[in-house]
Amino acid sequence: MQRGRESQTSVFVAVGRAIAHGTTSAAGFADPTAMALLPEEARASVERFRAGPPRGLRGRFGHVFMDRRSKMMVARTVAIDGAIRERPAPQLVILGAGLDGRAWRMAELGDTVVFEVDHPDTQREKRARAAALTPAARDIRFVPVDFTRDDLAAALAHAGHDAARPTVWIWEGVVMYLTASEIDATLAVVRQRSAAGSRLVVAYHSPALLLAVVALFVRRLGEPLRSVHTPETMQRLLAGNGFEVVRDQDVRSIGDALGPEVAEATRVMKHLRIVVADHDQ
Repeated sequence: MQRGRESQTSVFVAVGRAIAHGTTSAAGFADPTAMALLPEEARASVERFRAGPPRGLRGRFGHVFMDRRSKMMVARTVAIDGAIRERPAPQLVILGAGLDGRAWRMAELGDTVVFEVDHPDTQREKRARAAALTPAARDIRFVPVDFTRDDLAAALAHAGHDAARPTVWIWEGVVMYLTASEIDATLAVVRQRSAAGSRLVVAYHSPALLLAVVALFVRRLGEPLRSVHTPETMQRLLAGNGFEVVRDQDVRSIGDALGPEVAEATRVMKHLRIVVADHDQ
């Protein structure tokens, strides 16, 4: 991401959630925070989308692309929300929180302290816009961290994260933008600060031809892809850090369970996977 500017991929995925809110037939999805957390220009793009496809081939193609992208966000969000609800914990750490709205929209977090970990540039903009929202979590603590250079363990400890209590860790939109060494360093902190009963949820990319298109798009946003994993290598990576995989699904399979609308939109998205792993020792 560009210094001094909030992550553009975080804006892009929040646009998808904002488009889907109130328009999808998929059960279990709602994100009333997405629009409020967007910058003004992005909110305008959501309103333009809602007005219908523009004239011209390029405009119609862009509309279809965003429609499919929004339904992918439905599948991704429902899967991760479900993983949080299944295993309540007193602490939730969102690594690379971006414009995530869970701390303001999930009633299930009423007894949970949420730690929002993200780059200071993105976090600064988000905090300003989130001030108008009512928290759903018991407490929300912002932890500014640049994953490529800052001490994540020290930052979490300073914010009051308790390594002796169970934590649900959400690593939704970051892994694919990190190098192998950066991923290893973050997982080492997660391992060290995970008491028995903790859970880790990771969104990652697996090898696929479609990734060439995805990589081109996100590079234009200034955030190039840097890692891919197969389910087998991801399982070994997590096991080496004390986490046992509970399930590992691609977004297409998740979309299939949410009805024909989402299933059709996600049918080519097998490259994006959500893995859920638990630490019970």
